[in-house]
Order: sequence, then C-alpha cells, then structure tokens
Amino acid sequence: MVYCQVMTVFNLKSDWSPAGDQPQAIKGLLGGLEEGCDRQTLLGVTGSGKTFTMANVIAKTGKPTLVIAHNKTLAAQLTQEYKEFFPDNAVHYFVSYYDYYQPEAYMPTTDTYIEKDAQINEEIDRLRHASTQALLTRRDVIIVASVSCIYGLGSPVEYEKENLKINVGQKIDRRELLKKLIAIHFERTNADLTPGTFRSIGAMIEIMPVSEKMIWSIVLGEKGIASINKVDPVSQKIIGSEKDIFIFPAKHFITNKSDIDHAIKKIKAELATQIKKLKKEGKLLETERLSRRTNYDLAMIREVGYCNGIENYSRHMSGREEGSPPDTLLSYFPKNKKGRPDFLTIIDESHVTIPQIRGMYAGDQSRKKTLIEFGFRLPSALDNRPLRFEEFNERVGQIIYTSATPGDYERETSKKVVEQIIRPTGLTDPEVLIRPIQEKGKYGGQIQDFINETKKAIKDGGRVIATTLTKKMAEDLSEYLKEEGVKAEYLHSDIKTIERIQILTEFRKGSFDCIVGVNLLREGLDLPEVTLIGILDADKEGFLRSETALVQIIGRAARNVLGRVILYADNMTGSIERAINETNHRRAIQVAHNKKHNITPKTIIKKIKDITEHLQTDHMKSVRFSLDIDAQVFTKNPQKLIKLKDKEMSKAVKKLDFETAAILRDEIVALREQIFK
Repeated sequence: MVYCQVMTVFNLKSDWSPAGDQPQAIKGLLGGLEEGCDRQTLLGVTGSGKTFTMANVIAKTGKPTLVIAHNKTLAAQLTQEYKEFFPDNAVHYFVSYYDYYQPEAYMPTTDTYIEKDAQINEEIDRLRHASTQALLTRRDVIIVASVSCIYGLGSPVEYEKENLKINVGQKIDRRELLKKLIAIHFERTNADLTPGTFRSIGAMIEIMPVSEKMIWSIVLGEKGIASINKVDPVSQKIIGSEKDIFIFPAKHFITNKSDIDHAIKKIKAELATQIKKLKKEGKLLETERLSRRTNYDLAMIREVGYCNGIENYSRHMSGREEGSPPDTLLSYFPKNKKGRPDFLTIIDESHVTIPQIRGMYAGDQSRKKTLIEFGFRLPSALDNRPLRFEEFNERVGQIIYTSATPGDYERETSKKVVEQIIRPTGLTDPEVLIRPIQEKGKYGGQIQDFINETKKAIKDGGRVIATTLTKKMAEDLSEYLKEEGVKAEYLHSDIKTIERIQILTEFRKGSFDCIVGVNLLREGLDLPEVTLIGILDADKEGFLRSETALVQIIGRAARNVLGRVILYADNMTGSIERAINETNHRRAIQVAHNKKHNITPKTIIKKIKDITEHLQTDHMKSVRFSLDIDAQVFTKNPQKLIKLKDKEMSKAVKKLDFETAAILRDEIVALREQIFK
C-alpha cells in the first residue's frame, strides 16, 4: 500500500503511485491553486486516471471537497473510488432522495393538475443527512453529489442550532426528552426503528439518528440520564458507550417556534395580497383554490411545524428577501475569515454537467409560474428553486473541471488547462480511418465494408461495436450481420435494464461478437475487449455526430492495443475534422512518449462481472428462493414477495448498486401489475 506523504487532514492510500501524465497534471493543478486560479481544467483522455489525479490534488490541498457528477450512477461510482482512496476520511454521497419524482404541475390547455408524487428513498435521505452532518463537524470531507446540490435545502444555521445535545448526568425527565425529539422532527414508533425515529420502553429511550443505522439507548435514572449506549440494531448488542452525543434534526428544513409564528404572518399577508389580485382579474375559482390550499398548509405548520410542500414557503421560513437565493448543500461548506468559500469543487465530465447546472433554473421557474397563475401556489413558491448559474459560481471557491472533451465554457473561463494525455498503461488513442458511405473504388459502401472489417477483427479475437443514427437502423443492421454469419445483437433505450446488462456481459464473454446501437458509448462505458468501432453516417452533423460525441466514441477504443475506429463519411464535416485532429494530436504525443521511454502498451485486463449473477446470489443468500419459488410465493402471498423484493432493493441502494436496485424496482412494478390485473 502506497501512502500519500503529505501533512493534511486527508490520508490517501493506493496500491500505485502517479504515472504517465499524472505527476505533471497534479503538479500543474496544485500550482494553479496556489497561484489563486479560480477556474482550471484537467483535460484528461479516457483511461488516463483522472479520478486518481484529483485524489492526489485533494490530499495535498487538504480542503473539504465537492465533486459534482451529471447522474446518480456516475456519482455512485466516484463515491466508491474516493472511498477506496480515502478509507480513513469522510467520503459521502449526496443525490436527490427520490426513487420516483413527479413535480407538481398544471397544464392549462387540458385543465390537468398533476399533484406532486414522489417516493423518497430512505437510505439516500440518510446519506444526505450524513453529508451535511459531516460538513458541520469535520474538515476531512469529500461530498460526491449530483446537480441536486444546487436545489434548496434547509438553513445550515438552523440545522446546526437545533441539534439536541444529550450527556450523562443531564437533568431531564422522560417527558421533556420526548418533546425535544419531536421538536426536531423525530417520529415516535412502537415498531422497528428506522432512521429518524425513536421509541420509549420504560426508563429507556431508543433513538435511531437520521444519518446512520445504529441505535442510541438512553437510560434515565432518578437524577437524570444514567447512561448512553450505542447498540447494534440487528443483534441488539451494546457496541460502545458515550458520555455525550449530538442528535441532529430529522429534516433539513428546520425553523424555530418564533420564526414559524413570524413566517405564518408573512404567508397570511402574501395570501391576502394574492387573493386581492386574483379577484381583481376575475379569477374566482383560482381565488378559492389558493385560499383553501394555503390555509390548510398554515394549519399544519401551526400544529406540527411542518406540512407537505413546506419547501414552497422556504423564503418565509428562513426570513429571506423576495428573489434571494435559497440555502443549498453549498451553504454547508466552510467559509474563510473573509466570508469566501473555503473548499475545492471538482466538476466531473464537465461538458455534460455544466449545461445541466446552467439549465435547471429556467425549467423550474416556467412550471411554477403556471401554478401561481392558476391559484395552486403563492408567488413566494418561485423562491423555492435551484440556484441560477451565476449564483452557483458565487458560492463555490476554486473549481477544477475534468473532461476528455471540455466545452467552450470551460475553455473560455479556465485560467489554466492541464493536459493528461499519457496513460499510465502506455495505451495510445486508436487509429482513426475514414471510409465512404456510398460504394466507391475498392470500398463497397459502409455496410459491406463494415462487415468485412468486422470479420477480420473477430478472426483476430476482438469484439466490435457499431453506432447508428436510429433504433430501427440498429435493429436492421444487427439482423443483416446475423445473416452474414456475424453473431450480433442490438442495444438501445427500449431494452430493459436487466437485458442491457446481460447483453453487455455476454458480449464481453464472447457469446457474440458485435453490438449495434445508437448512443451506446456514453461516458464511463468500459469494454476493453473492443478492437473495432464503426461509426456509420458519421457526416450527419448533430448531437450524435458532434465533435464531443465523436471524441468520446473514439476514446472507447483506447483500452485495447489493437483499437481502431472507422468513420463512414462522404463529406468531411467540421466535427469530424476537429475530432480526428484532436485524436491524432494525442496519439502522436503518446506514441513519442512510449518510444522515448521504451514502453510497450498493454491491453487493459478487466474482470468480467455479471451483476445479474450477483443479484441472483443476493436473493439466494437473503431471500433463499429461486425464480421458481418466487412464483410459488407470489401465488400464495404476493405482498410478501413484493416486501422481500423491496428489502433487496434497499440493500442494493445502500451499496450504491443502482443497476441492481433498478432491476428490482422493475420487478416490483411488474409484480404489482400482476396483482391488479
């Protein structure tokens, strides 16, 4: 095990040291940070180890770090990688806690109101609380988040202020302690404890904090709290004891009693103003609707301090001015003495993530303005929103963008662009060839030429991928390849999760030799067996044939020493020319480096993992029945089977294995459909 020998709060552990371009990239980025560069870009080719480079940068800066990814799956992968690099530090996962989310909306053309419908994933909610609590209590924190980090979250000041301190010897009676727990939104239960719940058994109160799966067992004596024990929720064994503990609130949106009273007055005043406006416009139905809904919410807030959709009143609850930005996860990160952000931000796959961050605000506002116009919400609901892009930039400190294909924004705003072109493995970018689409000279047109090249690649032991422009083309080409003696399958978005995984696994195993698809080669797809990629109709400019898309696709063949890419085009588009120039530029540098240092590139060897087999193993271990027994259980007690599947889904989410969780979710949906047939 190699240890990062730097005196910071982070302890980087790895089985290898920086290699290839990683040492100079680390040095360059650290130099930029020391010089005060607020924006830098790490232009790292596919397979160059950008995450390891960033781990080294984090370790040597010693600052809390926010890593933003463009989807939950990528964020989960990055979380696992950073946890492996920093096992002694706090690495947390912060994404939207909805398994399913349908935002509240109204469509005037059809007079259709869609009520907010959401299924909250309790495990992800727990992880979100663990993230915010870590940020408020320590410095060695890495939070890997999706773009949900720019959405409204409760005030960190109130969240921290309202935490409950409990210590041995504290003079407090049972009734008072129960009231304090309820005040910070813990729920009482007589059943099994889940995060954010408590139960009272005689002189003992058991609490499961919202951030972790363990129990605090508090024993009350004649003079107050006699002991505080940490208990395993499964075995019920005592695993430790403490003199004092902090219990953070069970919800992020926290407001004290005096602030609630003030907020209620503000909401009433806004309601009166808005009703007056609607009446003046002759909107009597909208007036009645708004009055009824808002008064119901006010009654709930007055009685229990909370209501469904309370985030729509967040401006009043927090005392913010109209139009002011909400508190978000960024608000929980530390600031320096000058009040400026004192943390590092890494935006992964920035060419995809930055456009997401920039586009969130406009879509949210459009939907809410319609709700307000037709009396479903007060105008203050507009202030329950994601950050504007300029607000986001004001709330982060130094940023490092990472991508193999940085966008124009990153290039224009970065004061420094650091290239990481040399891979530690010595692998080079693939050779790129251009062949005509139509039959010309010695070439028989793109289909026939691709078939010929595919057969050659398969004969040499490789696998092949073809990308088409439409699903129909993918299906037709795969059928034609089969007729020509090539074992092929198509893959596109209509194919369900489990089938996609099985197809890719069988492809890697060699059960068939060619996959045909539309947008197969998205960021992160790792198929080292591929030696040939054919890009059909490459000169049809658009999203699937842009410079960025082409460079990303070409990079998928960079994990095999025999990797080649053929672009079928009759016209040299700007995107093709730029993509080829960039690839050739990188390839020239890589080849020269290998020659100078006498490096022989080697194909990446990656273990073939079939998560469907893992899924079946998990079922056998925990549920202990096969698919045949599934059918028997379903016949006798369908709800029992659904409950078992639901538990398996929760376990998969806890491991951040969202592919397995998605499979189980689909199974649950299918089972429920069977019940109601």
